[in-house]
Amino acid sequence: MRSFSYIFRSELIRNAGNLLSASVVAQLIGLLVYPLLTRLYSPDDFGLLTLFLQIGNVLVMLTTMEYHYAIVLPDNEQDAQNVMRLCFRLLALSTIVVAVSVLFRAPIAALFNSPDLARFYPLMPLMVFALGLWNMLNYWYIRRKAFSRISGYLYVQSVFSAGGKLGFGYGHIFGGMIYSVVLAPVLACLVSVSLAFKKHVKIFGESFESQGIRKVAARYRNFPLYTLPRDVVNIVAAQLPVFVLTPCFGAYDVGLWSMAMLLGFVPINMITKAIYQVLYQDCAERVNMHRAVWPLIRSFSIYALILLVPLFAGLFFILPWLTSWLLGAEWEASGHMIRWMLPWLLMTALTASTCFLSDIFMQQKLGLAFEILLAVCRFAGVGIGVVCGSFTVAIAGYCIGSSAAILAQFIWLITLCRKHDQSLC
Repeated sequence: MRSFSYIFRSELIRNAGNLLSASVVAQLIGLLVYPLLTRLYSPDDFGLLTLFLQIGNVLVMLTTMEYHYAIVLPDNEQDAQNVMRLCFRLLALSTIVVAVSVLFRAPIAALFNSPDLARFYPLMPLMVFALGLWNMLNYWYIRRKAFSRISGYLYVQSVFSAGGKLGFGYGHIFGGMIYSVVLAPVLACLVSVSLAFKKHVKIFGESFESQGIRKVAARYRNFPLYTLPRDVVNIVAAQLPVFVLTPCFGAYDVGLWSMAMLLGFVPINMITKAIYQVLYQDCAERVNMHRAVWPLIRSFSIYALILLVPLFAGLFFILPWLTSWLLGAEWEASGHMIRWMLPWLLMTALTASTCFLSDIFMQQKLGLAFEILLAVCRFAGVGIGVVCGSFTVAIAGYCIGSSAAILAQFIWLITLCRKHDQSLC
């Protein structure tokens, strides 16, 4: 039981509790307004929002070339600051590139058979910059154990997003949800930087040498070489139903799917993100100190399964009724889709909390291989549905393929932990 007591030692549980409570409150704010939003906006509106967000999510990953993950890893403060400066330079350059892409918004919208996308695409550079900046700040706060700053961002972003969606919706402003998801991270970043400037942000205005930036860029080159392609493959594969099925079946069905994804993954993400950030910092510290990590990961996995398996089994029987009661009869199909997602959600809860292990052990190349496997499984599932002309078959195949590939990835992460601990003997 020693590993159990380690998980719940005071500092770890305090940090995790801080982030978890903030994540839960922030996500609940967003969830509680959805019964109103589904009556203010149509599934087509949700489909357009999902398409806009997923294009943005792909572009955001390119902003720092995934170097922001390396902010936590250096064993000295100067190198960590240089990683931040490297990230900011890349962010500025990539935002300019995205701004240039606005000139081609009409062909981009035509590619996805979504003419309304062209109207809102000029907002993309602003959202990409804000989310890229937050990626940097988030990992800098993790490094400095400034978890209260992360919590503050989550609160502010959630309130602005939920309030904006409701306000624009009641004002009958077309695209109100898109305006909200763009403005919310911008305002939340401004608040975070203003509150943390003296203690955490001001240091980036101090003197530095370009040689130091080049040194960390070379030292952590595995992130752009392997982590970036891995994450691009992951997010493109994760959004195959949006990118592939929107042109084939239309925004209405994709809107129902986006609601299923939201209801399924928001509760999972609010827990795994908090656990991920705390475990990442703690495991990186343990590896730098040549200490074991497997007992911690093993205990987390056991208790997660004990909690989630009975919960998901119960949800299986009530999901269609629950979504219909919560959102309206038009959304009952989303509940049936979540049923297919349950095994995938279970494996995601385990893997998403521990996927940082490939970065800590600098195994990004194999991590990329697993993401390619995941993409192949998902593409096969969606492809079967397209060939059959069935949106339901495409979603079922996508979920089954995701579950199998993520299970294989989790087994590999366990193997990495055990090999590390055995090397300490």
